[in-house]
Parts: sequence; structure tokens; C-alpha cells
Amino acid sequence: MADFKLTGNSFEPRANKLYESSTLINVGKAERILSLASGVILFLLSAGKQSLLKKTLRYGGIYLLYRGVSGNCPAKAFLQKGKPVMHIPVVNIRTSFIVRAPRKMVYESWRNLEGLTRFLKHIKKIKVIDEGHSHWVLNTPRRAPRIEWNAEIIDQLENLELSWRSMPGSKIETAGKINFTDSYSGTEVTVMISYRPPAGYIGSYVAGWINPSLKKMVDQDLSYFKRYIEAKAIHLSHTTNDYYF
Repeated sequence: MADFKLTGNSFEPRANKLYESSTLINVGKAERILSLASGVILFLLSAGKQSLLKKTLRYGGIYLLYRGVSGNCPAKAFLQKGKPVMHIPVVNIRTSFIVRAPRKMVYESWRNLEGLTRFLKHIKKIKVIDEGHSHWVLNTPRRAPRIEWNAEIIDQLENLELSWRSMPGSKIETAGKINFTDSYSGTEVTVMISYRPPAGYIGSYVAGWINPSLKKMVDQDLSYFKRYIEAKAIHLSHTTNDYYF
């Protein structure tokens, strides 16, 4: 398993074009106010018996209201393609914990990506494509849209570090990093998971509201991982000296 490290802007997660355009903040304050006012007017004009014109006014009003509230305009992003842009900031979930097991064992257990679904209950499926690429499916409610992405490993230092990011065409922009360091009682594992919410300021607000719940879910999943590896280490300590504490 070779070590490697990408440089430059390689840590920037990617997604499909619609998702990426929805993360931009490309509407200034004055434009947002104008969009809100225009959106309200068009929405009010669309009231009454529906016709093609009324429906056009309503959808136009909804778009302008979204533009004003979110600060995001996908149409403007398309027209200004290639120009410098400002994205909504990424949201980070960071946690660390001690696993009473050797670092090599902990690293190899995490590196076995398809086996992670035993612990990461918020992940429905992981399919390894090759050494550096995999396909992930989020465990969403039955009637919710399917959320999936292709991920690539961008840093790999055996028994020390793994970093990954979503690839172009994914339905979400996400990246992550996990470090493994020796501890007096085993292995300290530090995990950071990042994602960029869609819909500009709206998505940023919603992400800030649900982030504590997401962190709690991630912490719970990682506690399953910790218990499994510690049980495995205890079992092996009775059969071999390789993993003995």
C-alpha cells in the first residue's frame, strides 16, 4: 500500500455543477434587497386563477426570493463561469478519541473502507473502485432523495494519516482527514469531516442549526468503531503477541 500526497488545491472537494453553483455567494447586498422586493411583487401578482402567465410570475418570484435570501444565483454563476468566486464556508465536524489497540490495527481497520459500514450507521454503502477511489451512499430516510458521491484518497501515509474528498459529479461536496498517533494507552484518532452546504446563506444557516446533531451522530458511529477494534485487540492478545498490551 503505497504512500502518496497531492499538493496545491487538491483538498478542495467537488460535486456536480448544479451543487457547486449553489454554494456560491455571488449576489451583493443591494442586489439581494432588489431581488427580495421584486420577488414579493411578482409573487403577489401571481395570485388568483392560475394561467401560464400567472405560473411564470410565481416561479419568477420564487427564484428572486431565493436569490435575495440566499445570496446565491445559479444563473449568474453560469454566466460568470471562470471568474474568481466566493463559496459559502465549509462546515467542519471535528472529534478525537483513544482506541486501546495498536496504531497499525486501527489504521488497517479504517483503511478497509467497505468494512466501515459496520460502524458508520449514517453510511448505507461503500464500494471500493480501486486503490484510491470509492463510491459512497448516504443512509437517508426511505422517501428522501438518494445522496451519493465518488471519493478519492488524496493523502495516504500508512499507519499515520488518510485524507479524502468528493469528486466531480458527486451530489455533495465533502472532504475529510483522519490521523493516527501513538498514545500512552493505545492510539489517538483525530477525525475531521468537512462539507459545504448548498443554497448560499440559507444552507449555511441550516447547517449551523443541524450541525450539533450531525456531530452527535458521527461521535456515536465512531464509538461503535472504537468498541469493535478494542474487542478485536483483546481477542488477539489471547492468541498472539503481535497485538498484546
